Amino acid sequence: MRVRFAPSPTGYLHVGGARTALFNWLYARRNGGVFVLRIEDTDAERSSDEMVRAILTSLRWMGVDWDEGPEIGGPHGPYTQTARFGRHRERADALVRDGHAYYCYCTTERLAFERAAAESRGEGWIYDRQCLSLSPDEVASMEAAGLPRAVRVRIPEGETTFDDQVHGPITIDHKTIEDFVIVRSDGLPTYQLSVVCDDIDMAITHVIRGDDHISNTPKQIVLYRALGADIPLFAHVPLILGPDKKRLSKRHGATSVGEYESQGILPEAFVNFLALLGWSPGGDDEIFTGAELIARFSLAGISGGNAVFNPEKLEWFSAQHLARLSPVDLSARLQPELERAGLWDHTLTTTRQAWFQQVLSLLVPRAKRLGDFAPQLTPFLGHVDGYDPAAVEKHLKAPDLAAHVSALADRYRVLDPFDVASTEAVLRQVADERGLKFGALVHATRIAVTGRAVSPGLFETLVLIGREHVVARLEALSRFLAASR
Repeated sequence: MRVRFAPSPTGYLHVGGARTALFNWLYARRNGGVFVLRIEDTDAERSSDEMVRAILTSLRWMGVDWDEGPEIGGPHGPYTQTARFGRHRERADALVRDGHAYYCYCTTERLAFERAAAESRGEGWIYDRQCLSLSPDEVASMEAAGLPRAVRVRIPEGETTFDDQVHGPITIDHKTIEDFVIVRSDGLPTYQLSVVCDDIDMAITHVIRGDDHISNTPKQIVLYRALGADIPLFAHVPLILGPDKKRLSKRHGATSVGEYESQGILPEAFVNFLALLGWSPGGDDEIFTGAELIARFSLAGISGGNAVFNPEKLEWFSAQHLARLSPVDLSARLQPELERAGLWDHTLTTTRQAWFQQVLSLLVPRAKRLGDFAPQLTPFLGHVDGYDPAAVEKHLKAPDLAAHVSALADRYRVLDPFDVASTEAVLRQVADERGLKFGALVHATRIAVTGRAVSPGLFETLVLIGREHVVARLEALSRFLAASR
């Protein structure tokens, strides 16, 4: 079994392309096959080496590796389409010699005129085969004159039926297919010819791609037959739609894999989520490792209906996978984020490792992305630069609050042990003694030590921040409140 993913490097790896790559990769890994990566760079104006590198980076971030392709080579290279144009033209010449294709000298002006005339009559138009009826002498004359000419495949009479591995048998009447161009008048092979030639040369046995390619399949089967090649099995997977049930696009938010990486979504969560867009393993299980996805994947599980991309569901998957990371793994993944935020210190993996892992355990239930950790870690690893104005307005208006906070600081300064139970008990005592609601002092303490109105469990937070810092921050809030009265 040999499958392939053939992205066009005209932009970053799109979610839809990533899902296609993932399905091919899972199928190959499940069945001991070969996964080929081929770059279809025929759009010279929009393709770039930068985009090729970005696509490779995104695939590697997802954990999708390839057995043949860019940077690793293989026995069927080169693995960029433009480098194979000579081979494509040879195949086109053979098709002309064998009568399966012919030269077309029609100008773009004539084709546009005929199409417009048909549309004015309310009719559809397909190429009228004018050049198919040219005599050998007429062809020779035009060749001698050096007229520009394309190459068109000659569509035989009849129909094409293929057994799609997702949708079942599909039949297309050849009357609906025009003699399409396989080499343009500028000498460049078209997509239809190039993809078939490359799939033949690379011995591709299964073509797994999006539903938007179904209309291409009968054309390509005509070429396979004309070239005397085996026809691969086709599986067309459902498209990915946005929440509004329209094709996923930038109006729905992030659409490239790199954007989700930069947002701090875990790659294994992204892969887990993506695999379940249009595929079901059966049963109610949703959380899978990469190895589990490989073990469960089959084309039979692919749905014929379109899948809806739900960003909130993706975040849920990311939260689930975050919770499953070991503390050591989570620390390693957070290091780049914390370095960018200026919060990283080597002691977090040495002398303060145990403490840091306790802090992370406290924060994990509140995190959906890696990027959620740095803001929450700031009170533990840095200091409080200021107080959220909305929190101040809502929670710090009680009379004499500065004195109440100062009193709590005095009690915490001598509290031993400084643990969860005792810090809560002392806070309750201070509130009771001073005629203050427990919740009011809780809010003030939380804002003092974190700068915000929301945090993980307050008393667990106090213990992990430590008595010295807690007391200093309570005193700082007390001074702030006194100065603002």
